[in-house]
Amino acid sequence: MTKPAGRLAVDLGLYLISAAFALVTGLTSTLLPHRAWGLIAWWGYLAATLLVLVQLFARHVSGDRFRAWLAWLTWAAVALVPLVVEAVQRAGGRTDRAQEEVLVVEAMGKSLFEHGTPYLSRADIAALPLDERLMGYRPYQPGMAIFGLPRALAGDHWWTDARVWFAITAVLAVGSAVALLRASHPFPVRAIQAATVLPVTALTLATGGDDIPVLALCLLALALAATGRYGWSGVAVGVAAAAKLFAFPVVAVLAVLALFTGNGRRYLPFAVGLPVLVLLPPLLVNADSLVENVLRFPLGHGLVTSPAQSPFPGYLVAQNLPGGHLVASGLLGAAALVIGWLLLRRPPRDAGTAAQYCGWGLLAAILLMPTTRFGYLLYPAAFLVWAPALRAHLPHPAQQMHRFFRPTA
Repeated sequence: MTKPAGRLAVDLGLYLISAAFALVTGLTSTLLPHRAWGLIAWWGYLAATLLVLVQLFARHVSGDRFRAWLAWLTWAAVALVPLVVEAVQRAGGRTDRAQEEVLVVEAMGKSLFEHGTPYLSRADIAALPLDERLMGYRPYQPGMAIFGLPRALAGDHWWTDARVWFAITAVLAVGSAVALLRASHPFPVRAIQAATVLPVTALTLATGGDDIPVLALCLLALALAATGRYGWSGVAVGVAAAAKLFAFPVVAVLAVLALFTGNGRRYLPFAVGLPVLVLLPPLLVNADSLVENVLRFPLGHGLVTSPAQSPFPGYLVAQNLPGGHLVASGLLGAAALVIGWLLLRRPPRDAGTAAQYCGWGLLAAILLMPTTRFGYLLYPAAFLVWAPALRAHLPHPAQQMHRFFRPTA
């Protein structure tokens, strides 16, 4: 089997398995937004499967350009179309067409618009009925509230659904990252597929989606670093970290890369400054509400516990051993120390190696966290798949120093 045909065979398996997953989800899921996604998305995966089959049986092997465009079109069919359908149905009165995180993000936007902070205080949450307290918590960084502002400002329309703005951000970020990498790695198809058409990505974007723009901005930051644009890399990952804590490991790994390549001055002000900057308004309005939502609740010290309970080792240890939360937290801390030691002893020399550090580090964190979700695995999966494309672009260190903020004359 020739190499192009082998790539098509892998594509066939990807789309066929994804179609089966979507169909099973549509027929059996107990989560109604997931079921609605599956019944639409499986047609898109099926169409992609048939197109690949036609090429294989006709022995007409297309190049990476066709495979890349097929991935983008499949993403539109399996993520963007279901998202818009669910958003329209939700605007029409359906209350079962979005996961809870969408409501939380939109509540953050409303609180930010009305009160100057996206968070409720512990007293405000305690005043809610028992069955509403969980929804009173907003365990995201303040920047996530930006995606909820359209609904706060313009009311309930399909286009003010937070998922629509998650998708717009993801399309712009992933598209920009691919465009940057094409100079040395034309059409990195596997990287595109990992960030778009994998069911864990498409399902997440269509039904909830708050992780997708964060992941997309992190991938953009890595692509910018791979091409020597460390200032803009700091902006991209800084915006991601301003929205969700999951971006902070990427901030740290890219900081080591930037310092190792002599680009710390361009990277650090934005990567560190933007997350700190967005914390200032909530701190000034009500510092305790920020601590309650961003620290106490994720650490299990809120008025209610997080529903994130995937049976990974950290969760099992926390639930089944005496002092399990402390043990799991200790294991997580030990893993962080080991990865930090490796970073300092063997610092990444390119963005591909940095992506590998991000992928394996986040995988360890997800497995050891006391509360976590299967969906978080999309972060390490995407970083590890993107690593080869990022490593393919290795500008000379001297070029890295001058590709950003070039002198005009």
